[in-house]
Amino acid sequence: MRRLLFITGIFITALVVFQYSTLPHWRTGFEFAIGGGVGSTVVVMSNATIMDNSKSPDSYISHEESDEVAGSDLEEESSSQNIGVKNLDKAHRNSREIFSHHKSSNLNENSISMMSVRYEKDLQTGNNDNVNAASTVEESTNPIAISRKVEDAGKDIVSSADFASLPLLPAKFPAQGVPDEDADLRSISDFQTDSSNISNFRSPTKGEVKRNANKLQVVSATLDDKSTMARALKRLNVKPMLLSDMISMLRDSAGSLNSLRPRQSSVRDRELLYAKLEIQKAPIMADIAGLRGYVFRNISQFKRSYELMEKMLKVYVYREGEKPIFHQPNMRGIYSSEGWFMKLIEGNKKFVVRDPRKAHLFYLPFSSRMLRNTLENNNSQSHRDLEGYLKNYVNLISGKYRFWNRTRGADHFLVACHDWAPKITGQPMGNCIRALCNANVARGFKIGKDTTLPVTYVRSVEDPVRDIGGKPPLERSILAFFAGGMHGYLRPILRHYWENKEADMKILGPMPRDIDGKRAYREYMKSSKYCICARGYEVHTPRIVEAIFYECIPVIISDNYVPPFFEVLNWEAFSLFVKESDLPNLRDILLSIPEEEYLRMQMGVRMVQKHFIWHKKPTKYDLFHMVLHSVWHNRIFQLKAR
Repeated sequence: MRRLLFITGIFITALVVFQYSTLPHWRTGFEFAIGGGVGSTVVVMSNATIMDNSKSPDSYISHEESDEVAGSDLEEESSSQNIGVKNLDKAHRNSREIFSHHKSSNLNENSISMMSVRYEKDLQTGNNDNVNAASTVEESTNPIAISRKVEDAGKDIVSSADFASLPLLPAKFPAQGVPDEDADLRSISDFQTDSSNISNFRSPTKGEVKRNANKLQVVSATLDDKSTMARALKRLNVKPMLLSDMISMLRDSAGSLNSLRPRQSSVRDRELLYAKLEIQKAPIMADIAGLRGYVFRNISQFKRSYELMEKMLKVYVYREGEKPIFHQPNMRGIYSSEGWFMKLIEGNKKFVVRDPRKAHLFYLPFSSRMLRNTLENNNSQSHRDLEGYLKNYVNLISGKYRFWNRTRGADHFLVACHDWAPKITGQPMGNCIRALCNANVARGFKIGKDTTLPVTYVRSVEDPVRDIGGKPPLERSILAFFAGGMHGYLRPILRHYWENKEADMKILGPMPRDIDGKRAYREYMKSSKYCICARGYEVHTPRIVEAIFYECIPVIISDNYVPPFFEVLNWEAFSLFVKESDLPNLRDILLSIPEEEYLRMQMGVRMVQKHFIWHKKPTKYDLFHMVLHSVWHNRIFQLKAR
């Protein structure tokens, strides 16, 4: 018997060794099982082994917060030394060497395919914990550490070298915080670029558009199963909202929200109606000291509205709520906009009043980022938990004060930058004016009521404007620049078409996070005519504000995204919107813009720059005042005279 057991053991050992060395799916599954950590299990489906992390702790980090490598600049630098454009290619080569090393790790084509299968199952079953785990990105540029972190979390985010090694690109990159299974399959529709602000630009024919859409469909189909592809093709037929459609919605929204009428008129409402009439009959002006008319929708009305805001507006800040979720601003990182606004409004003596009866607007002083992080530490990780927390807060203030009930929250506002903010505020605070970074008009963002909060990195709290600016427009040798992680479905397609294709198109993957990498990133922006602002998992990206900082024309490729201060700024005067379906035509679109138009747009970028800067002590027309003005503006134009 002992001899029989010994022979059986040898046979089983040999079989396992044979399977591990010859079958790629078994080998990858074994590696995933090792890297999965405590609580991980291995599941075999369709001859592909995938790791189930549903029992593992949620390792959530925002997609953009963990991704925006060289542009994030979260650490203080000891030197402000710049490197020239000649050294940029060297920095890029160094970064490619890092990812080339990474390419030799265990993340091969089979593991990418299996991760795609795994996340398809997670989306179908509503397993948001596994979907959220995809958002964590390793901070270090060490390729071994990156590979281990990717395996531990079970992500389908891979390095530039991994994508470069594939014939085509993987299709699925799950969207953050959206429960429906089609959330990550954003529409890549077949319609032409909105180029009303481009002279002599020939719109593509229907045949060209169809061929471009077919090209993108081929890319999106790679390494995906039939059911996912069927849904992807269905979504491809859904056209996103055009910028012109958004403008029409903005015009139609003024005074049309009848459901938000207060149950009884108040003195403050009558004051706002007076302001509305004053704005509408503002005397016509072309340019104003410090402002250029063509970058505004109506500079006369903006100036009058801003003057009345400074003269009249009073805000009450609720004192209820405990730290760290309430009254604790975080002023660094990807979500710093909500923290800066909270800090500045709570310390403001001009607009803030102690008596709520004198207030036109009521501020709900919570941080969506701290809400997510705090409840995560308490093992509350779902949207429903966060919604419930905010609902309890609304019940608290509505029970203590009469102001919420009078307007059903229509004169209350919140400022939230977390990706989940639209979802978790939709029910308990749906009537409020929401200043949101994730401004997706196809996902509940209401033009005319909600307003877009810019995503801003603050490199130095002490000196937010440090290193701002760039080269003169005619000295910018690079046509277009992009660098960053491969979040979402769009960025891999961008790289597939344009990385290393044209000398004047610097379309890169992630750059090193060290000081040299960050300097190289900024120098690329300062030396480029156009900066590509491609969406990640969600529609927003900090690259838009970064481009404005470095006086590079933003090229926004993010269908259904409502840009910041859309109520007053004429974005077509200083930026370019390119539809996702037009990625194959990107270079032709940029080259078709006449130099005169380019110079005009570049000047427009410089003109709006002041509106996107935080100051420790707010100044006229800066970012703090522009956010507050958008809330003031939207509240005024919601009201109708009885």
